[in-house]
Amino acid sequence: MKKIILAIVLLSTTGINAQFDLKSIKNKVSETTKSSPTSKLSSQEIVSGLKEALTIGVQKAGDLTSAADGFNKNNLIRVPFPEDAKKMETSLRKVGMGKKVDEFEVVLNRAAEQAAKEAAPIFINAVRQMEVKDGLNILKGNDDAATVFMKGKTNTDLYAKFKPVIIKALNNVQVTKYWTPLVTRYNQIPLTKKMNPDLEDYTTKKAIEGLFKMLALEEKKIRDSDAARVTDLLKKVFSQQ
Repeated sequence: MKKIILAIVLLSTTGINAQFDLKSIKNKVSETTKSSPTSKLSSQEIVSGLKEALTIGVQKAGDLTSAADGFNKNNLIRVPFPEDAKKMETSLRKVGMGKKVDEFEVVLNRAAEQAAKEAAPIFINAVRQMEVKDGLNILKGNDDAATVFMKGKTNTDLYAKFKPVIIKALNNVQVTKYWTPLVTRYNQIPLTKKMNPDLEDYTTKKAIEGLFKMLALEEKKIRDSDAARVTDLLKKVFSQQ
């Protein structure tokens, strides 16, 4: 039993594949159980192994989104011009302000990248608080079971942590320098409704949304790969007890 637990922990904490190296875990557990056919694991022990893998996974997601252009050059999560001001964006591009719109969007994405640096500790705390029933539900759940669990446990904390960072980031790049000219020019266009969305709230929510999208993608990759079948193997090991 100790050999199996050690195999899970060691493989979960290696840097070979930070995106849950479950295939290696599967192989190692298979080797260990062959040499120790009577070994048995408790539900708590397997959830501990899952926690190790999830910890590495959320750290990787945070690293990817907080890197330079982690948002800005990722079309899946890139923060666009505010949705409730799309008409404004279209009108501005028509009057030759396209470059300024693009520059403004880069500013929003830079702020999201800064905020993403705060995600890992919040996610890790949620993983540490995971109970046995949570872990087993994730193991048996849908493709996004882990993501749904994380969202329920961290969304409020992420918003509270992200927003001050977003505010600071937007202030540091003097977002008004990019935003004010756009609003001013748009409001000069005849028959337009004045626009001034809450950029701080908007960017904060888009940053969190993007982070969860990345987590969901990582989770689905695991479940869709051959290595995802390791969950069945581990539960089979539990059943030996």
